[in-house]
Amino acid sequence: MKLTKGYTQWLKQLKIRVRSAQIKAALKVNAELLSLYWDIGVEILEKEKNAGWGTGFLPKLSQDLQKTFPDLKGFSLTNIKYIRLWVNFYEFSIRQQLVDELRGYPKKKSIRLKGQQAVDQIPSILTTIPWGHHLQIITKCKDVKEALFYIIQTTQHNWSRSVLVHQMESGLYKRKGKALTNFEYTLPKLQSDLANELLKNPYHFDFLQLGEKVTEKDLETALTDQLVKFLLELGAGFAYINRQQLLVVDGEDFFIDLLFYHTRLHCYVIVELKMDHFKPEYAGKLNFYLAAVDAQLKLSQDQPSIGLLLCKKAGKLIVEYSLKNIGTPIGVSEYKLTESIPAKMKGKLPSIQQIEKGLKHKEK
Repeated sequence: MKLTKGYTQWLKQLKIRVRSAQIKAALKVNAELLSLYWDIGVEILEKEKNAGWGTGFLPKLSQDLQKTFPDLKGFSLTNIKYIRLWVNFYEFSIRQQLVDELRGYPKKKSIRLKGQQAVDQIPSILTTIPWGHHLQIITKCKDVKEALFYIIQTTQHNWSRSVLVHQMESGLYKRKGKALTNFEYTLPKLQSDLANELLKNPYHFDFLQLGEKVTEKDLETALTDQLVKFLLELGAGFAYINRQQLLVVDGEDFFIDLLFYHTRLHCYVIVELKMDHFKPEYAGKLNFYLAAVDAQLKLSQDQPSIGLLLCKKAGKLIVEYSLKNIGTPIGVSEYKLTESIPAKMKGKLPSIQQIEKGLKHKEK
């Protein structure tokens, strides 16, 4: 059979539709499973309170459910205890706070309070991530507000469980949106709010292993050698352009440490690395780089470029004074490195070249 030229394109579109249907089906299955877990958890807590059974009936419940549904793995005693913990975390522990935090989010059916009783329907935001992600969140987060932050971030950026764990262990919740900036005065409100949200303070470069006498060039080289992990720490939307980007102004050569383009902000982002404390002159130099990038690289559809200074330490008042009268958008954040490698461990850890080779092998 001879196929027409349009078959390949039609097949490509058909594959996209099949994958889309698979994703929708998986999301629906996940939502139904979590709704079932929620109902089970609510009833367990109710029985413990009103029937006087206590927690001793959980082993019996697990045994009976596993006997009836031997092919389902979610009814082990351990998982049933997690179901109870999960519902208790959101429904009973911080009842009113959950309702306050969820204002503005879509809800499954309705969320209503029975006086001071708990929410009786699962908020649909909880059905947007898999059960395994929920287990990590409720065992690592201190309160509902922090938990919802990680649920929303996971949903927006499609984090795997390992990436979610990494972000929680690095304390993203406390760092996100904490950079010192002048965005409020130099960017339109919508752009300013988004830019502030995307920066963090401090940045954790704990994936680097550097000695005590590290230079700015060493740090820059290490970050670009570990680009995948560096981009993960920077956050979603950063696209790497170049290191030591050349700018020629009045016949003189100037070099930007790291140049990125941000796909959500639609602008260039200049990252300058400093090995010491923030100094006012650093902001002046970055202001010059931003003006040059906007003049030489920025296109008409691009938003104004943004600068990010990464320093060992940044005094809040010094940064505020330094940025107050600068007309270009600049953010300042600290960064943290791991302690230097103990002498007895040197030679036992993989080199940057070995790690890079391993990453390339995985990509094949």
